[in-house]
Amino acid sequence: MSLRKVNFVKGEYYHIYNRGNSKQKIFHDKYDYFHFVKLMFICNNIDNVRIFNDDRYGINVFDREVENIVSIGAYCLMPNHFHILITEKMESGISKFMQKLSTAYSMYYNKKHNHTGGLFEGKFKSVHIDGDIQMKYLFSYIHLNPIKLIYKDWKEFGIKDKKQALDYLGEYDYSSYKDFILNERIQSKILNIKDFPNYFHIKEKFQKEIIEWLSFKDKTE
Repeated sequence: MSLRKVNFVKGEYYHIYNRGNSKQKIFHDKYDYFHFVKLMFICNNIDNVRIFNDDRYGINVFDREVENIVSIGAYCLMPNHFHILITEKMESGISKFMQKLSTAYSMYYNKKHNHTGGLFEGKFKSVHIDGDIQMKYLFSYIHLNPIKLIYKDWKEFGIKDKKQALDYLGEYDYSSYKDFILNERIQSKILNIKDFPNYFHIKEKFQKEIIEWLSFKDKTE
């Protein structure tokens, strides 16, 4: 059995990510995305998960009061992978959360899409965040991921229309970007921002950081 390279420690911060087996899609429509979003909330508690594909809960699932085992600072779902910025609230919290999340979503996906075999490309990957510079970078990196859906090589060649890029991010429903910009969505209950450094709690600071990263290529030419 392979050993995880990163040992999770309470009070430290981690970048968690994984993608579909052989880079296959893991989200095909808005229902897949939203089910994973719901599971991020449902799985973040000390109880076992018994909800896999029950539409009775819908958006009301976010009304539940739960005892969290991890705190989530940011996330982004892409067609064939996901990113989560996370820290533990209890010992082994990250491992328990990810085991429940991966298992519950795989069961939902396999049933809906008549899929067999492993959905994800092995165990989830994790990187320990070392310091403020890396943390600030990851806040932006995670939220900028959807830009690749309209400008595949934007990091190499830059972005011609930054307003279009910002508008696209603002309309993308499957990340925590809107929760930093609007603070109005019920999905914001997934986040525990108070357990992360106070970098971008103010909307204007967050937007400024995103715009600076979008302009990074221009500065290097």
